[in-house]
Amino acid sequence: MAKKTGIKLIANNKKAFHDYFIEDTYEAGIALAGTEVKSLRMGKCSVKESFVRVENGEVYIYGMHISPYEKGNIFNKDPLRVRKLLLHTYEIRKMEAKLKEKGLTLVPLKVYFKDSLVKVEIGLARGKKLYDKREDIAKKDQRREAERDFKVKNLY
Repeated sequence: MAKKTGIKLIANNKKAFHDYFIEDTYEAGIALAGTEVKSLRMGKCSVKESFVRVENGEVYIYGMHISPYEKGNIFNKDPLRVRKLLLHTYEIRKMEAKLKEKGLTLVPLKVYFKDSLVKVEIGLARGKKLYDKREDIAKKDQRREAERDFKVKNLY
């Protein structure tokens, strides 16, 4: 059977972009069971409340919810189990060095299929303060207003 090419988005973490400044991104594979992959193909995944940790030279994702596969009886795994992310050792060491800086954390940004493989994009992030969030909201409102005005002007 031929491999499918391209990228198909499964889950996106919009909350991460609202709560953090993303400084660097990494693409990681993820160790999954067969029924979890089938459930992901149906689009049943959430990374909203999840986070990433580096432990003993390995990277794990916590709180990623993959709904149990409906036809998977005894082979289904716990939906919130800890899953290992697959990265090169030099990438993990680089991440660990950057995480030692104060205020940096790892957050999952999106989960997607890339050529029939499940990938997770994780971001090295710095937390936003409340006033930063307010500035972002104000900029979005201004942009929306400008687009609305532009649309109204072009109707006449």
